[in-house]
Amino acid sequence: MNAEVLIPAVQTRREGAVLVVSIHNPPVNALGQAVRAGLLAAVEQADADAAVQAVLIVGEGKAFIAGADIREFGKPPVPPSLPEVCNRIEASNKIVVAAIHGAALGGGLEVAMSAHYRVALPAAKLGLPEVSLGLLPGAGGTQRAPRLMGVKAATELMLSSKHLSAKAGLAAGLVDKLVEGEDPQAAGLAYANKLLAAKAAVRRTRDIEITDKAMALADLQMLALDTAKKARGLFSPLKIIECVQAAVNLPFDEGLARERALFTECLNSPQRAGLVHAFFAERETAKIPEAKAAAPRHFAKIAIIGGGTMGAGITVSALDAGLTVTMIERDADSIARGQANVEKVYNGLIAKGRMTEEAKAAIMARYTPSTSYDEIADVDLVIEAVFEDLEVKKAVFKELDRVCKPGAVLATNTSYLDIDAIADATSRPQDVIGLHFFSPANIMKLLEIVVPAKVAPDVVTTAFELAKKMKKVPVRAGVCDGFIGNRILAVYKQAADYIMEDGASPYEIDEAVRGFGYPMGPFQVTDLAGGDIGWATRKRRAATRDPKARYVEVADRICENGWFGQKTGRGFYLYPQGARVGQADPEVLAIVDKERAKKGVTPRQFSADEIMRRYMAAMVNEGAKVVEEGIALRPLDVDVTFLSGYGFPRFRGGPMKYADMVGLDKVLADINEFAKEDALFWKPAALLQKLVAEGKNFDSLNKAV
Repeated sequence: MNAEVLIPAVQTRREGAVLVVSIHNPPVNALGQAVRAGLLAAVEQADADAAVQAVLIVGEGKAFIAGADIREFGKPPVPPSLPEVCNRIEASNKIVVAAIHGAALGGGLEVAMSAHYRVALPAAKLGLPEVSLGLLPGAGGTQRAPRLMGVKAATELMLSSKHLSAKAGLAAGLVDKLVEGEDPQAAGLAYANKLLAAKAAVRRTRDIEITDKAMALADLQMLALDTAKKARGLFSPLKIIECVQAAVNLPFDEGLARERALFTECLNSPQRAGLVHAFFAERETAKIPEAKAAAPRHFAKIAIIGGGTMGAGITVSALDAGLTVTMIERDADSIARGQANVEKVYNGLIAKGRMTEEAKAAIMARYTPSTSYDEIADVDLVIEAVFEDLEVKKAVFKELDRVCKPGAVLATNTSYLDIDAIADATSRPQDVIGLHFFSPANIMKLLEIVVPAKVAPDVVTTAFELAKKMKKVPVRAGVCDGFIGNRILAVYKQAADYIMEDGASPYEIDEAVRGFGYPMGPFQVTDLAGGDIGWATRKRRAATRDPKARYVEVADRICENGWFGQKTGRGFYLYPQGARVGQADPEVLAIVDKERAKKGVTPRQFSADEIMRRYMAAMVNEGAKVVEEGIALRPLDVDVTFLSGYGFPRFRGGPMKYADMVGLDKVLADINEFAKEDALFWKPAALLQKLVAEGKNFDSLNKAV
């Protein structure tokens, strides 16, 4: 029998007058039912024992308590509830000390705040990140944090979902004492005994007065206005502010009751379901079939071919991951520009006070610029990031094949091109893989790992290991034009073009998409990326386009005028004097009208809801085809691609989760309705039809691979 199972989740032992209550629930001491029950019993034991004068709560292993037990998510609650446990800790008639090391997050910090005193070790991390799951701290966090650290600071902590260091926690008033060392039990016992020697009293957080209520409420008013703008339709952030208002205005117990009521509202919100799905889905994408078959290859030295915006962004990501990087460009001018592109990122951090010159120098010591491929003979992994042209990339890979050592991983950063064809340009296709970074590569989280036919399993696992080192969110994709993200993007962008030609302006479409929760609409994105990029792709595909397929030429007309978006001062929008936010352009609307007249289209009105039903139906239908063909392993891989790389609103969980929440039967009914206008474009995916016929949803396909 596994000995691990026999260790109780909460253990108690007497150390003099102190009852040490240690939590043992690996890996992070999450607040499962056994931990909650153990804490409750321990406090009652202490209160009933005259020999106990103080209680010390401490976590075993790496953390204090890292939050709720995610295995309990979505299941009926089992008593005791966390609010009950926290209230009982606070009500204890013996002084209660929490010794914090590692993570004290969410419910973990709520437990610590219900103790009477808090001591922290340097590596402690404190936070109330529930907002990232569509929730709010529901065990007194919204009532106790403002009393300990002030109303504005506490509210900002909860709204940001950020973590505070031990030092910042001390400065904020969340922690009473900071102690050097690595042993929380020793630190906690020393502190508890010191408090007992000083005859320290029980000090309940609930009894702390919130002073200057008028100023506190004015701060909350400002935060509410700011949050309403930034949170773009998110439910829980404004509920957090309501809870803190209750902390200011109401007696403690009434504030707790208000917090619980609003917590339940958040729990029942569809946004919570979307955010929880996003949270789990991002952890699932790294689970790939190759991981069972092969360990990653070792890599420490890497090469980046190309020093443009993308090559420089990938270089910064690699340097930040602690890797040694050689950058190759074709001539002295190009490599000087490449180095300048890399340094520009670090200089920007220095200007903002987020990096020192010394730190930059230490990073740049691992960077070597070069114009000779022979310099990279000993690297472990190469990422090619040159111009998006198949013949250019094949020429680079022939050169890599010549110089790179056997077993080096050869990766191409391409958005659309056939990686099987690139691999076949070498004598070692088993070593070739696609790594599709998103620009700016040092900021964007998504990394599509594209798996060609002949690649070895350990090359795939190496790519996932690289993603982990670079702190990217990896998604495994198969080879097709555009892989997962850009393939689906091409289809819903087509749907947007059809809506535009049928009567909605590009500005109305962008507004509807922003109203849905995206930061930008599709025509704004085109202008930001550069209209010439899509134009080049359309020209490349022109020869293979189905002559019967509907084709909207508005974007081509705009590009023919040399209007490529922000970089040229106009695209679908006008950008006077280098403005970042575009203005509607009457000349673009005239082009749209002319194209409608040419095609004999009588324009009609579209509501925001009609726009989004078409936009999302196109996205979901193509997503279903991508899963059906095995380009994506599971629907959740499509969701994560769009959440991490395409600005899909996180609270909606991704396109496939959104379709599940709306109902696949409704999505299919919409597609069938739209097919009456254009049966070629609106061809329902066989997988979508099958799931509806069987009464199943996409989530039923999200099993572990």
